[in-house]
Amino acid sequence: MRTADTRAKVKDNYRPSRDEILRYIAENPDRSGKRDIAKAFALRGEDRIWLKDILRDLQEEGLLTKERKRLARVGALAHVAVLDIFGRDADGMLLAHPTEAVGNGEPPVIAIRVSRGGGGPTPGIGDRVLAKTFPTDDVTGPAYTGRVMKIFEKRTEAVLGVFRVLQDGTFRIEPVERRQPELVVDKEFQNGAKNGDLVEVEPARASRYGLPRAKVLAVLGSLTSEKAVSMIAIHAHDIPHVFPADVIAEAEAVKPATLAGRENWRELPLVTIDPADAKDHDDAVFAVSDPDEKNPGGVVVTVAIADVAAYVRYGTALDREALKRGNSVYFPDRVVPMLPERISNDLCSLREGQDRPALAVRMTFSADGRKLRHSFHRIMMKSAAKLAYPQAQAAIDGAPDDKTGPILDTVLKPLWDAYAVVKRGRETRQPLELELPERKILLKEDGTVDRVVVPERLDAHKLIEEFMIQANVAAAETLEAKRQALVYRIHDAPSLAKQESLREFLQTLGLSLARGAQMRPNQFNGILDRVRGADHEGLVNEVVLRTQMQAEYSPSNIGHFGLNLKRYAHFTSPIRRYADLIVHRGLIAALGFGAGGLTQDEAERLEEVSALISATERRAMAAERDTVDRLIAAYLAERVDDRFDARISGVTKSGLFVQLPQYGADGFIPVSSLEGDYYIYDETARSLFGERTGKGYQLADRVEVRLIEVAPMAGAMRFEMLTDPKPLPGSKRSFHKAKGRARASQSRPGSRGRRR
Repeated sequence: MRTADTRAKVKDNYRPSRDEILRYIAENPDRSGKRDIAKAFALRGEDRIWLKDILRDLQEEGLLTKERKRLARVGALAHVAVLDIFGRDADGMLLAHPTEAVGNGEPPVIAIRVSRGGGGPTPGIGDRVLAKTFPTDDVTGPAYTGRVMKIFEKRTEAVLGVFRVLQDGTFRIEPVERRQPELVVDKEFQNGAKNGDLVEVEPARASRYGLPRAKVLAVLGSLTSEKAVSMIAIHAHDIPHVFPADVIAEAEAVKPATLAGRENWRELPLVTIDPADAKDHDDAVFAVSDPDEKNPGGVVVTVAIADVAAYVRYGTALDREALKRGNSVYFPDRVVPMLPERISNDLCSLREGQDRPALAVRMTFSADGRKLRHSFHRIMMKSAAKLAYPQAQAAIDGAPDDKTGPILDTVLKPLWDAYAVVKRGRETRQPLELELPERKILLKEDGTVDRVVVPERLDAHKLIEEFMIQANVAAAETLEAKRQALVYRIHDAPSLAKQESLREFLQTLGLSLARGAQMRPNQFNGILDRVRGADHEGLVNEVVLRTQMQAEYSPSNIGHFGLNLKRYAHFTSPIRRYADLIVHRGLIAALGFGAGGLTQDEAERLEEVSALISATERRAMAAERDTVDRLIAAYLAERVDDRFDARISGVTKSGLFVQLPQYGADGFIPVSSLEGDYYIYDETARSLFGERTGKGYQLADRVEVRLIEVAPMAGAMRFEMLTDPKPLPGSKRSFHKAKGRARASQSRPGSRGRRR
């Protein structure tokens, strides 16, 4: 780390060497932005332009990577990381490895520092922890030291499976993980399990012959009686789904909020517009034309959000459980809520005709959609109407019903007029506009799949979405202006490596993408516009999506690339997201709104909290995806040997992933099953092509497949390709380059491919 003495030695016109820059970045992971580096080496004026060019060169050479506007050595450990403690060194110091892979080499070793005063958490061998990491200068010892921020709950070595009783009376465990083998259970280890039960089992050491054996540790429930395939994902991903008794007791003891200390907005006709099956309502909207003569054509939009902070206070049992969950998890057959029903579906839900506390933001827009000003208020409101998206849209389209008719002219039409204004601002901003339809699974009474639908994308959806985005921006702007700590919703720009990969891919389709500075969302939109209506429109949308980084939470702001916003925070869903609850508390503290504000202790933990809720969000996404896969696999299990229209959703050396558009489910076609040629993987073109013919299959191709095998509980399906390979777009030069790369890789041990 550069000290004050070191900085004092920096002379005018001094430019550090590449090695000095790399060393500084390695030693200062939390101060490694361009501005930090320039300040450390006292670079000004033209020297800063020189630094920018050097940093770009180091990224293009693969020596540096960029994350959250901070630079890091490629293969370096993240500053906040999840670690597994595996042992101790000769001096008794705990040693850990990162849970997730870092680079391509051996995982780095981290020496865990434990507070001598006993103030922090004390981990042990076998624990999984969240820790801040710091690189060391020790070339013989651990590469990093780590300071523990949180110890995660311990997991046993148990695995999940479905208990099956075979016709001969023996017991088997049907695996729920795709790579997990079947297990045999002896009668003495049945532990009361019945056919169809989801069980936790402890595998025994595998014998030389036959299937491995296991014993049942616990029966988690019956898939047949509870009609809940989502149970598998809940247990497999360690999602807390049963509220502890103290949390329920605390929720039941909460008294409804009163008008004391709040503005009375109960006469304002705010309305909720949600999916028809929504059980909680955390946002309500209202709009009018701006009466200010200085803002002709302008509008005033009001967004009111349930005041969860009035009931869930920092450090309580309710709060600890909400942070542990991080967010609600939505399955086709159930919701695992972040908060107990007494809070989420009752006291905080903005029910029609009932008094409810809320935080509201009133935003004024000019006629061209620019936000001119906004103000926040802590209020008591009463929803004038509970509406569903199709219901509100039908009223605007000329078919009002008994509920929407009376408020059509006074509430709904002004909302749509305001949306037309705000939409102009969105069009000027040009966020990333991907065309990727979302599917929804509808279930029968018995919990099995009825059908899969693609809900129509209505202006009612877009109206609520854009109003919520503007409210989120207003929250971030207010907290920044008040210098209040907050959790941002950040989305980094695609890395230079991903941009280059996209550029190479587009060249195979005859499309060009200029090299140069970091891309903006409108440049991606330009690419999407050029392929709209073309055969490869879906393909390009998929590849552009895969070029993007994953959004996450952070107390450090880098903006939101996809929305093309400089500052953004989640404010509009505190019933189901802990990040929004933090933002609410920040606003209450910053604006002097009374009790329930962000505490100093909470503000100091925002880095840890951001890492935790980012992880719970990824956990929820994985669990939701796994459940959909299992439901669809179970639904199609009776249709083995049937033919389906499909689309190639992934290409690897091992084979093709195909998605059934009608169901939104994925399956796999092994490369070894592709007949007629020896197929070679072209990473740039996202394709497999035949060595002899040059014909093959590419990402997003529409094909016909036959279902060969289904593993319902693992959510896995294997298909056979029925569609003949096609000539692939791209020049002969790219064809031979890919062929040469593939030949080189397949000459190494472990390469795949089969000649038919």
